[in-house]
Amino acid sequence: MQLNGQHFDDASVPLVLDEDGYPRNPLALLDLGDPDVLERLPGAPRDGGRIMVGVARGPLPATAVPLLAMLDCTLVEGPPPGDADPRTYVPVADARMSAERLGRSVRGAPLAALTLAGLLRATEQLPVSEGLGAESAAYSTLLAGPEFAVWRAGRPRRPGSSSADPVLVHRDGGLLRVELNRPGRRNAFSAALRDGLVEALEIARLDDTVTGVELSGRGPAFCSGGDLDEFGTTPDPATAHVLRLRQSAGAAVDRCRERVHARLHGACVGAGIEVPAFAGRITAHPDTFFQLPELSMGLIPGAGGTVSITHRIGRWRTAFMALTGERLDAGTAQDWGLVDHLAVHG
Repeated sequence: MQLNGQHFDDASVPLVLDEDGYPRNPLALLDLGDPDVLERLPGAPRDGGRIMVGVARGPLPATAVPLLAMLDCTLVEGPPPGDADPRTYVPVADARMSAERLGRSVRGAPLAALTLAGLLRATEQLPVSEGLGAESAAYSTLLAGPEFAVWRAGRPRRPGSSSADPVLVHRDGGLLRVELNRPGRRNAFSAALRDGLVEALEIARLDDTVTGVELSGRGPAFCSGGDLDEFGTTPDPATAHVLRLRQSAGAAVDRCRERVHARLHGACVGAGIEVPAFAGRITAHPDTFFQLPELSMGLIPGAGGTVSITHRIGRWRTAFMALTGERLDAGTAQDWGLVDHLAVHG
């Protein structure tokens, strides 16, 4: 992979579709160390439709800082100028290697990747309710797409398992303790768990004597993400869209966000970080890691993450997490603002 001016030339070319309507050139990598790229970048078409990723194999030039807002993500190997908004770039140890990983992910699911990039530009600006509507519509569309169909066909569903009480609720004075209770499945976010969580948070919404809500999970992980065996089981994408909006756990958290304290540990994958990211306060154990793996399934975050995570860390770093599927450790999550505090060991 060469990182030079030719990638800017690629970026100036609009998205090209093959005869079946499938994207042929979804990604443009821009070498931000090339003065020619920086000179011509402001003139690049904003309606080209491609994912534009900046790459700095060394310190980010000061002249590149005003241009970062035009990009979907920027990978920076060296220290950036002091006036650069840290949310607009991702520090990496090896920009070339990170760019190659990102490229492989995008090429593996270009429809989902392009949908994600366009959606993040919108949800960055939208209020929560409108952002959730836009995300759900995009997610439902991809459920009917070829990339998700390939993933679903290659993953046999396992026999279902259930818990009598997937969500436990305990009142302690003014504190409402809400605990995810599918430890044997690492609190996989099933429809039953989602509905139980929405019902529990409705208590806080309707009862103003609830002064605080503590959200946690039993077992080795807070939440390992959506229950994969339930993906694509709704009758049709339109029904899935309506159900997702009506039973949105993220919206339920957001409605009482100032009172919600999420306590996270272990795996926080997909919905396991998308939903608690709406909370007013997040504390994570040092062993916690965060991941958005949906692109590998031909999907995008669908539990509110394009809204909640974007509002916390910006669309550029959200794009990095979702386009690469890489794990984020607790320390980096705190540095980025994805979590507010790290718990004391033990």
